[in-house]
Amino acid sequence: MKSLFLTNEYPPHIYGGAGVHVEYLTRELAKLMEVEVRCFGGQESSAPNLVVHGAPLDASSWTCPANLKSVFGALQRCLDFNTRAIDADIVHLHTWYSHFGGILAKLNYGTPMVLTVHSLEPLRPWKREQLGGGYDFTVWLERTALEMADAVIAVSEETKYDLLRLFNLDPHKIHVIHNGIDLDEYRKVEAPDVLLKHGVDPAVPFVLFVGRITRQKGIIHLVRAIDRMDPGFQVVLCAGAPDTPEIAAEMQAAVAAAQAKRGGIHWISAMLPVEEKIAMYSHADVFCCPSIYEPFGIINLEAMAC
Repeated sequence: MKSLFLTNEYPPHIYGGAGVHVEYLTRELAKLMEVEVRCFGGQESSAPNLVVHGAPLDASSWTCPANLKSVFGALQRCLDFNTRAIDADIVHLHTWYSHFGGILAKLNYGTPMVLTVHSLEPLRPWKREQLGGGYDFTVWLERTALEMADAVIAVSEETKYDLLRLFNLDPHKIHVIHNGIDLDEYRKVEAPDVLLKHGVDPAVPFVLFVGRITRQKGIIHLVRAIDRMDPGFQVVLCAGAPDTPEIAAEMQAAVAAAQAKRGGIHWISAMLPVEEKIAMYSHADVFCCPSIYEPFGIINLEAMAC
Protein backbone atom coordinates (compact mmCIF):
# COMPACT_ATOMS: atom_id res chain seq x y z
CA MET A 1 0.00 0.00 0.00
CA LYS A 2 1.14 3.54 -0.74
CA SER A 3 -0.02 6.69 1.06
CA LEU A 4 0.41 10.17 -0.42
CA PHE A 5 0.59 13.04 2.07
CA LEU A 6 -0.26 16.57 0.91
CA THR A 7 0.88 19.25 3.33
CA ASN A 8 2.07 22.81 3.64
CA GLU A 9 4.64 22.13 6.38
CA TYR A 10 7.40 19.55 6.23
CA PRO A 11 11.00 19.67 7.51
CA PRO A 12 12.88 21.88 7.48
CA HIS A 13 9.92 24.26 7.10
CA ILE A 14 7.82 23.61 10.21
CA TYR A 15 6.20 26.34 12.25
CA GLY A 16 3.20 24.69 13.92
CA GLY A 17 1.66 21.56 15.35
CA ALA A 18 0.32 20.28 12.03
CA GLY A 19 3.84 20.19 10.63
CA VAL A 20 5.12 18.34 13.70
CA HIS A 21 2.24 15.87 13.33
CA VAL A 22 3.05 15.19 9.67
CA GLU A 23 6.79 14.83 10.30
CA TYR A 24 6.37 12.12 12.93
CA LEU A 25 3.37 10.38 11.33
CA THR A 26 5.11 9.94 7.98
CA ARG A 27 8.23 8.66 9.72
CA GLU A 28 6.26 6.00 11.58
CA LEU A 29 4.01 5.04 8.65
CA ALA A 30 7.08 4.52 6.47
CA LYS A 31 7.90 1.56 8.73
CA LEU A 32 4.67 -0.07 7.55
CA MET A 33 4.11 1.07 3.97
CA GLU A 34 5.35 3.21 1.11
CA VAL A 35 4.89 6.93 1.86
CA GLU A 36 5.23 9.92 -0.45
CA VAL A 37 5.06 13.51 0.77
CA ARG A 38 4.27 16.50 -1.44
CA CYS A 39 4.76 19.76 0.42
CA PHE A 40 5.28 23.50 0.05
CA GLY A 41 8.95 24.32 -0.54
CA GLY A 42 11.96 23.02 -2.38
CA GLN A 43 12.50 19.79 -0.46
CA GLU A 44 13.65 16.73 -2.38
CA SER A 45 14.67 13.61 -0.49
CA SER A 46 14.43 9.87 -0.66
CA ALA A 47 14.75 7.30 2.12
CA PRO A 48 13.50 3.74 2.41
CA ASN A 49 9.71 3.91 1.96
CA LEU A 50 9.69 7.73 2.34
CA VAL A 51 10.02 10.06 -0.66
CA VAL A 52 9.56 13.82 -0.38
CA HIS A 53 8.83 16.24 -3.23
CA GLY A 54 8.56 19.96 -2.55
CA ALA A 55 6.58 22.38 -4.70
CA PRO A 56 8.38 25.74 -4.93
CA LEU A 57 6.49 28.88 -5.87
CA ASP A 58 7.46 32.05 -7.72
CA ALA A 59 4.90 34.75 -6.96
CA SER A 60 7.17 37.66 -7.87
CA SER A 61 5.00 38.72 -10.82
CA TRP A 62 1.68 38.47 -8.97
CA THR A 63 -0.28 41.71 -8.60
CA CYS A 64 -3.05 40.46 -6.29
CA PRO A 65 -3.35 41.89 -2.75
CA ALA A 66 -0.60 40.62 -0.46
CA ASN A 67 -3.03 38.85 1.87
CA LEU A 68 -4.33 36.71 -1.01
CA LYS A 69 -0.92 35.45 -2.11
CA SER A 70 -0.91 32.61 0.42
CA VAL A 71 -4.37 31.54 -0.77
CA PHE A 72 -3.50 31.56 -4.48
CA GLY A 73 -0.08 30.11 -3.70
CA ALA A 74 -1.73 27.15 -2.00
CA LEU A 75 -3.97 26.57 -5.03
CA GLN A 76 -1.02 26.75 -7.41
CA ARG A 77 0.97 24.26 -5.37
CA CYS A 78 -2.04 21.94 -5.09
CA LEU A 79 -2.25 22.01 -8.88
CA ASP A 80 1.48 21.19 -9.03
CA PHE A 81 0.89 18.30 -6.63
CA ASN A 82 -1.44 16.81 -9.25
CA THR A 83 0.49 17.50 -12.45
CA ARG A 84 3.05 15.07 -11.04
CA ALA A 85 1.42 11.67 -11.64
CA ILE A 86 -0.26 10.10 -8.62
CA ASP A 87 0.00 6.35 -8.09
CA ALA A 88 -0.90 6.17 -4.39
CA ASP A 89 -3.70 4.07 -2.93
CA ILE A 90 -4.81 6.89 -0.66
CA VAL A 91 -4.25 10.65 -0.40
CA HIS A 92 -4.01 12.13 3.10
CA LEU A 93 -4.58 15.88 3.60
CA HIS A 94 -3.34 18.17 6.37
CA THR A 95 -4.77 21.72 6.84
CA TRP A 96 -6.75 23.78 4.33
CA TYR A 97 -3.58 24.54 2.37
CA SER A 98 -3.67 21.00 0.91
CA HIS A 99 -7.43 20.49 0.52
CA PHE A 100 -7.68 21.58 -3.11
CA GLY A 101 -4.90 19.13 -3.98
CA GLY A 102 -6.86 16.29 -2.41
CA ILE A 103 -10.04 17.25 -4.24
CA LEU A 104 -8.17 17.23 -7.55
CA ALA A 105 -6.62 13.84 -6.76
CA LYS A 106 -9.96 12.31 -5.80
CA LEU A 107 -11.83 13.59 -8.87
CA ASN A 108 -9.09 13.20 -11.49
CA TYR A 109 -7.21 10.12 -10.29
CA GLY A 110 -10.00 8.42 -8.35
CA THR A 111 -7.80 8.28 -5.24
CA PRO A 112 -9.64 7.82 -1.92
CA MET A 113 -9.21 10.93 0.24
CA VAL A 114 -8.56 11.07 3.99
CA LEU A 115 -8.46 14.39 5.81
CA THR A 116 -6.97 15.00 9.25
CA VAL A 117 -8.57 17.92 11.10
CA HIS A 118 -6.02 19.87 13.13
CA SER A 119 -8.36 22.87 13.49
CA LEU A 120 -11.51 24.18 11.83
CA GLU A 121 -11.74 27.42 9.87
CA PRO A 122 -15.18 28.52 11.16
CA LEU A 123 -13.72 28.50 14.67
CA ARG A 124 -10.80 30.73 13.66
CA PRO A 125 -12.49 33.99 12.54
CA TRP A 126 -9.35 36.00 13.33
CA LYS A 127 -7.80 34.45 10.21
CA ARG A 128 -9.64 37.18 8.28
CA GLU A 129 -6.93 39.57 9.55
CA GLN A 130 -4.37 37.45 7.70
CA LEU A 131 -6.30 36.42 4.58
CA GLY A 132 -8.94 39.11 4.02
CA GLY A 133 -11.59 37.75 1.66
CA GLY A 134 -9.44 34.66 1.27
CA TYR A 135 -10.79 33.55 4.64
CA ASP A 136 -14.25 33.06 3.13
CA PHE A 137 -12.63 30.93 0.43
CA THR A 138 -10.80 28.74 2.95
CA VAL A 139 -14.03 28.19 4.90
CA TRP A 140 -15.74 27.06 1.68
CA LEU A 141 -12.76 24.93 0.64
CA GLU A 142 -12.57 23.16 3.99
CA ARG A 143 -16.31 22.42 4.00
CA THR A 144 -16.13 21.06 0.45
CA ALA A 145 -13.16 18.82 1.24
CA LEU A 146 -14.70 17.51 4.46
CA GLU A 147 -17.95 16.61 2.74
CA MET A 148 -16.07 14.89 -0.12
CA ALA A 149 -13.64 12.97 2.10
CA ASP A 150 -13.90 9.20 2.32
CA ALA A 151 -12.70 9.37 5.93
CA VAL A 152 -12.03 12.18 8.41
CA ILE A 153 -9.58 11.96 11.32
CA ALA A 154 -10.30 14.19 14.31
CA VAL A 155 -7.47 14.79 16.78
CA SER A 156 -9.85 14.86 19.77
CA GLU A 157 -13.40 13.98 20.79
CA GLU A 158 -14.20 17.69 21.01
CA THR A 159 -13.03 18.14 17.43
CA LYS A 160 -15.37 15.33 16.37
CA TYR A 161 -18.19 17.11 18.19
CA ASP A 162 -17.35 20.35 16.34
CA LEU A 163 -17.31 18.50 13.01
CA LEU A 164 -20.78 17.09 13.58
CA ARG A 165 -22.05 20.43 14.87
CA LEU A 166 -20.73 22.54 12.01
CA PHE A 167 -20.86 20.25 8.97
CA ASN A 168 -23.18 17.78 7.30
CA LEU A 169 -21.01 14.70 7.85
CA ASP A 170 -21.71 11.03 8.37
CA PRO A 171 -20.53 10.32 11.94
CA HIS A 172 -19.41 6.84 10.88
CA LYS A 173 -16.67 8.27 8.66
CA ILE A 174 -15.15 10.36 11.50
CA HIS A 175 -12.40 8.61 13.47
CA VAL A 176 -10.74 10.06 16.58
CA ILE A 177 -6.97 9.54 16.68
CA HIS A 178 -5.27 11.67 19.32
CA ASN A 179 -2.00 13.44 18.69
CA GLY A 180 1.09 11.84 20.17
CA ILE A 181 4.79 12.42 20.68
CA ASP A 182 7.96 10.31 20.69
CA LEU A 183 8.72 9.56 24.34
CA ASP A 184 12.21 8.40 23.44
CA GLU A 185 12.90 11.97 22.29
CA TYR A 186 10.79 14.06 24.65
CA ARG A 187 12.08 13.39 28.14
CA LYS A 188 13.47 15.50 30.94
CA VAL A 189 17.06 16.64 30.51
CA GLU A 190 19.55 18.75 32.43
CA ALA A 191 20.85 21.45 30.09
CA PRO A 192 21.30 24.76 31.94
CA ASP A 193 23.71 25.88 29.22
CA VAL A 194 20.77 26.18 26.81
CA LEU A 195 19.01 28.54 29.22
CA LEU A 196 22.13 30.63 29.65
CA LYS A 197 22.53 30.83 25.87
CA HIS A 198 19.15 32.59 25.70
CA GLY A 199 19.68 34.82 28.73
CA VAL A 200 17.55 32.77 31.14
CA ASP A 201 18.88 32.30 34.69
CA PRO A 202 18.74 28.57 35.59
CA ALA A 203 18.67 29.47 39.29
CA VAL A 204 15.43 31.48 39.07
CA PRO A 205 12.05 29.77 38.46
CA PHE A 206 10.30 30.54 35.19
CA VAL A 207 7.00 30.20 33.37
CA LEU A 208 7.30 28.99 29.78
CA PHE A 209 5.24 29.64 26.66
CA VAL A 210 5.96 27.81 23.38
CA GLY A 211 4.02 28.60 20.23
CA ARG A 212 3.30 30.83 17.27
CA ILE A 213 2.32 34.49 17.49
CA THR A 214 -1.34 34.18 16.51
CA ARG A 215 -4.70 35.15 17.96
CA GLN A 216 -5.44 31.47 18.42
CA LYS A 217 -2.51 30.88 20.77
CA GLY A 218 -3.50 33.68 23.17
CA ILE A 219 0.06 34.95 23.47
CA ILE A 220 -0.93 38.62 23.58
CA HIS A 221 -3.31 37.92 26.49
CA LEU A 222 -0.48 36.23 28.39
CA VAL A 223 1.98 39.07 27.81
CA ARG A 224 -0.56 41.68 28.93
CA ALA A 225 -1.20 39.67 32.11
CA ILE A 226 2.47 39.65 33.15
CA ASP A 227 2.21 42.88 35.12
CA ARG A 228 -0.38 41.16 37.34
CA MET A 229 2.02 38.32 38.15
CA ASP A 230 4.37 38.01 41.10
CA PRO A 231 7.79 39.45 40.21
CA GLY A 232 9.68 36.56 41.82
CA PHE A 233 9.99 34.45 38.68
CA GLN A 234 11.02 34.76 35.04
CA VAL A 235 8.73 34.59 32.02
CA VAL A 236 10.17 32.87 28.93
CA LEU A 237 8.30 33.34 25.66
CA CYS A 238 9.41 31.03 22.87
CA ALA A 239 7.18 32.71 20.33
CA GLY A 240 7.75 33.22 16.60
CA ALA A 241 6.18 32.93 13.15
CA PRO A 242 3.66 35.80 13.48
CA ASP A 243 0.56 35.49 11.32
CA THR A 244 0.68 39.11 10.18
CA PRO A 245 2.96 42.17 10.48
CA GLU A 246 0.23 43.77 12.59
CA ILE A 247 0.20 41.06 15.26
CA ALA A 248 4.02 41.05 15.20
CA ALA A 249 3.99 44.77 15.99
CA GLU A 250 1.34 44.22 18.67
CA MET A 251 3.51 41.54 20.26
CA GLN A 252 6.58 43.78 20.20
CA ALA A 253 4.66 46.61 21.87
CA ALA A 254 3.16 44.33 24.52
CA VAL A 255 6.51 42.76 25.41
CA ALA A 256 8.22 46.16 25.57
CA ALA A 257 5.48 47.47 27.89
CA ALA A 258 5.82 44.43 30.16
CA GLN A 259 9.61 44.64 30.23
CA ALA A 260 9.40 48.31 31.21
CA LYS A 261 7.52 47.33 34.38
CA ARG A 262 9.56 44.31 35.51
CA GLY A 263 12.64 42.30 34.70
CA GLY A 264 13.04 38.66 33.90
CA ILE A 265 11.00 38.63 30.70
CA HIS A 266 12.79 36.78 27.91
CA TRP A 267 11.34 36.68 24.41
CA ILE A 268 12.98 34.16 22.07
CA SER A 269 11.56 34.94 18.64
CA ALA A 270 13.51 32.31 16.69
CA MET A 271 12.03 28.83 16.34
CA LEU A 272 14.18 26.74 18.67
CA PRO A 273 15.77 23.45 17.59
CA VAL A 274 13.98 20.49 19.17
CA GLU A 275 16.79 19.74 21.61
CA GLU A 276 16.73 23.33 22.91
CA LYS A 277 12.95 23.28 23.18
CA ILE A 278 13.20 20.09 25.26
CA ALA A 279 15.72 21.82 27.54
CA MET A 280 13.31 24.72 28.04
CA TYR A 281 10.45 22.37 28.87
CA SER A 282 12.67 20.41 31.26
CA HIS A 283 13.78 23.42 33.30
CA ALA A 284 10.47 25.30 33.33
CA ASP A 285 8.57 25.33 36.62
CA VAL A 286 5.24 26.04 34.92
CA PHE A 287 4.16 25.62 31.31
CA CYS A 288 1.44 28.01 30.16
CA CYS A 289 -0.88 27.31 27.21
CA PRO A 290 -3.22 30.33 26.97
CA SER A 291 -4.82 29.30 23.66
CA ILE A 292 -8.36 30.45 23.00
CA TYR A 293 -8.85 27.51 20.61
CA GLU A 294 -6.80 24.32 20.84
CA PRO A 295 -8.21 21.09 19.35
CA PHE A 296 -5.30 19.03 20.75
CA GLY A 297 -2.13 20.97 21.45
CA ILE A 298 0.98 18.85 20.91
CA ILE A 299 2.94 21.34 23.00
CA ASN A 300 1.05 20.20 26.10
CA LEU A 301 2.16 16.61 25.55
CA GLU A 302 5.74 17.75 24.97
CA ALA A 303 5.73 19.80 28.17
CA MET A 304 4.25 16.99 30.28
CA ALA A 305 6.83 14.53 28.98
CA CYS A 306 9.70 16.78 30.04
